[in-house]
Amino acid sequence: MNPIKRFLLSSNGRKTVMALTGLFLILFLVIHLAGNLQLLVPDQGRSFNEYSHFMSHSLLIQTVSKLNFSFIILHVLYSLWLTNQAKQARPIGYKGKPVLETTSWSSRNMGILGTLVLAFLLVHLKGFWYEFKFGEVPDILYPGAEKSLPDAYRVVSEAYSNPIYAMFYVLSMIAVGFHLYHGFQSAFHTLGLSNYRYKPMIRTVGTLFAVAVPALFALIPVVMYLQKAGY
Repeated sequence: MNPIKRFLLSSNGRKTVMALTGLFLILFLVIHLAGNLQLLVPDQGRSFNEYSHFMSHSLLIQTVSKLNFSFIILHVLYSLWLTNQAKQARPIGYKGKPVLETTSWSSRNMGILGTLVLAFLLVHLKGFWYEFKFGEVPDILYPGAEKSLPDAYRVVSEAYSNPIYAMFYVLSMIAVGFHLYHGFQSAFHTLGLSNYRYKPMIRTVGTLFAVAVPALFALIPVVMYLQKAGY
């Protein structure tokens, strides 16, 4: 068997693929958040629409976007593989301690958390990416601009004006936060980058990341809903 294929099919190979795809998706989250925060700029959506237009017409961004979709699928498939493998293993931790006493809550429930995150992604892609790509997005012409832009801001604003969707988004970010809490630290551990010297720092950075990034994502629909409601 080809050495690369043998490695990818091995337990270490599967964990390495999970770690690398996870870190790529974490980096993508940061970039995506930076763009989404343009929604909070008080300029009638101009910053976000310009950002959205640039993203949809940049060859580099479109290439990264396709890689992102591929890595999401790969991450999901390998997570299902590893979850099934874990279920078949004996539920006993080191030194005879039950797994429940040797692992964190997020670690024990990564399968459930991952499923919730995947469900959110499907709903999110249908509501925004699909609408931007295949739906009828109205154009808007800003003062001083030479040409109009697709009003992606309006699509997002209308979605977040629905309290049910806004709440669904916020609750989904809680699941994302727990998923990131374990995933961030686990990725570095799998790649051999977490030792006694760096482990405390990685845990601290991972915890801050798992709290700050989902919180900022969740802040966006909350602020936009309150603005739409006239608060």
